[in-house]
Amino acid sequence: MEERIVAPDPVEDPQGYQQALLDLLGDQDALDVLASTPEKIEDLCADLDLGILQKQPEPGEWSAEEVLAHLLDAEVVYAFRNRAMLAQPGTHFPAYDQDRWIGLPHPSFPEMLAAFSTLRRLNVWLAEETPTEEWGQKHGVHSERGEMSFETALNTVAGHDIAHLRQIEQTLAAVRG
Repeated sequence: MEERIVAPDPVEDPQGYQQALLDLLGDQDALDVLASTPEKIEDLCADLDLGILQKQPEPGEWSAEEVLAHLLDAEVVYAFRNRAMLAQPGTHFPAYDQDRWIGLPHPSFPEMLAAFSTLRRLNVWLAEETPTEEWGQKHGVHSERGEMSFETALNTVAGHDIAHLRQIEQTLAAVRG
């Protein structure tokens, strides 16, 4: 399924995609964005009927629930990658096919949001407890994007959050409109 966000394709142009996410972050603090995303999703989706959350704006586009499923899947991946970068610098990690992962079974929207919120808190805590001088020194090697520092990874994920928060807003506007 396709994303409603505007960015280069993450598979066809991985460097362009990463740069687009970094551009979305701009001069915002990555940890502030990362820490606030679960609450922003909760605010956007509070009191919405499950039918609205599961409704795709167009055939082949993700529903708000599918966007959350993607964010949860991605957070699992980031949790591993970040720990690998910090504990075993230079670790190579594979890309993953988000469209195939979105097809895997996922729990209900409230359960996904709770799991995402908890895992995100752990990942933000890890970053907060890692000395900032290590952020640029510790790195991993992404199979599509090449070498990436821990700092670049955090900033990219924060931009990813911004993109998908916009996507949820667009999706909900389209399905409620």
